[in-house]
Amino acid sequence: MTNYDQITKTISLEKYGIKNAKIKYQLSPERLHQIAIEKGQGVETSSGALAVNTGEFTGRSPNDRFIVEDAMTRDRVWWGKINMPFDAAKFDALYDKVADYLSNKEVFVRDCYACADADYRLNIRVINEYPWSNQFAYNMFLRPTDDELKNFESEWIVVNAPGFMADPEVDGTRQHNFAILNFTKKIVLIGGTGYTGEIKKGIFSALNFILPVYKNTLPMHCSANIGKDGDTAIFFGLSGTGKTTLSTDPNRSLIGDDEHGWTAENTVFNFEGGCYAKVINLSRDNEPEIYDAIRKGAILENVILDANGHVKFEDTSITQNTRVSYPINHIENIQVPSIGKNPKNIFFLTADAFGVLPPISKLTPSQAAYHFISGYTAKVAGTEAGVLEPTPNFSACFGAPFMPLHPTKYAEMLSQKMIDSGVNVWLVNTGWTGGPYGVGTRMKLKYTRAMINAVLNGDLGLYNYDNYHIHSVFGVAQPRECPGVPTSVLSPRTTWNNDEAYYTTAFKLTNAFRENFKKFEAYASEEIRRGGPQRYAF
Repeated sequence: MTNYDQITKTISLEKYGIKNAKIKYQLSPERLHQIAIEKGQGVETSSGALAVNTGEFTGRSPNDRFIVEDAMTRDRVWWGKINMPFDAAKFDALYDKVADYLSNKEVFVRDCYACADADYRLNIRVINEYPWSNQFAYNMFLRPTDDELKNFESEWIVVNAPGFMADPEVDGTRQHNFAILNFTKKIVLIGGTGYTGEIKKGIFSALNFILPVYKNTLPMHCSANIGKDGDTAIFFGLSGTGKTTLSTDPNRSLIGDDEHGWTAENTVFNFEGGCYAKVINLSRDNEPEIYDAIRKGAILENVILDANGHVKFEDTSITQNTRVSYPINHIENIQVPSIGKNPKNIFFLTADAFGVLPPISKLTPSQAAYHFISGYTAKVAGTEAGVLEPTPNFSACFGAPFMPLHPTKYAEMLSQKMIDSGVNVWLVNTGWTGGPYGVGTRMKLKYTRAMINAVLNGDLGLYNYDNYHIHSVFGVAQPRECPGVPTSVLSPRTTWNNDEAYYTTAFKLTNAFRENFKKFEAYASEEIRRGGPQRYAF
């Protein structure tokens, strides 16, 4: 491994307004790990990974994410509760305060880039207050070679100051923490929160604007892998639906686990150089690749350790959102470079806590567009304050918090790519079967894997009556048989053993779909609108 303790070049942060800082540039992950421990900001686990506590925030704070409203963004961004405008002058004043805060301090600086395809590469400079935040940037972004660093010119900067607290009345923020994108100045400004996910999602949000507007490329909140025959599979899904787990397959090479672009040349490329996975209830038996990736160089967030430094993965006393970040090369079977061609199958993953969606079903193009715009999963009791029963959770394009443009823009791009490439789209329920949350049980991972493998192997047969049953409520096509899966499991109604209760709950969910889709109807074509559930209760 390259030893970045030796400074590759002398840099200054003066042009960013950060003065007299003690700059630690391009340190190795080993050195950053060591510094974090020396500063009392982390401990080493029995596997060699660094365990840190991110403080007050153990997840993103979506109500504190803003985009600067100016000539570039005013008529392009889909403004609302997700993309909240921030005054340009207020941004400049707040940025100056953060720069002053970091001046005269020890700061950790890393040059890196996003997008594995050189034609779409985005050079980034990350400036961190904490060493472990800088190690996270090493893990999650792509790493330049020594030669590339010599003449490296950053296009975007990320300024990350967890210890800086904003004054909402003066600074224009909602509270003391903030994550603000300035597309004109090409800055991601983060303060008041130590949660590292804000760093990667800031750049992801930037690419979700840049790529469709300027590069004719669809950005996707998805994982992707590739088979031995060169067929690429794409997995969309919100947190907790199995996106990382299902794409990490010993028989297929991992392209990436969270963020990708789909180009006009029909290639798929990873934005990142690492993985950021949930570790709640992680076990080697169920997820051996991820479990074994947690070693020296990985960073665990908000986990509990026993007296011997072993992680208690079942312990959620700090948060349910326990996480690990690691460089992608901690996974043994990866695609190098992180680029795939010829996408053949797309999987929309949903953890349906109502237990009414089929475990797998094939979608028509109009259904695919509708479900993509909807981005459905469900929250269950205990995952958030106030959630006492299964609650529908819709996130447009399976990543609304990171999508600056209107969701139909991304859906139209996806629909066109589906038509052009002839890709098959599948809706996969990794949630409950035999009843809703609290009554039924979570779908067995081995069954979900068997269904995914059956699709990839072409074992589910042609799209016809003999092989598929059209669901009477959702209108999707569920296979009648699947290798490795009991036939009864393929029919959610059968698993309930109570038709009346099943249909009552199914209609309840279709009403939630329709209510959610109202805000998109004016922008969606008739074909897309017809892709939704056709039956519902009054």
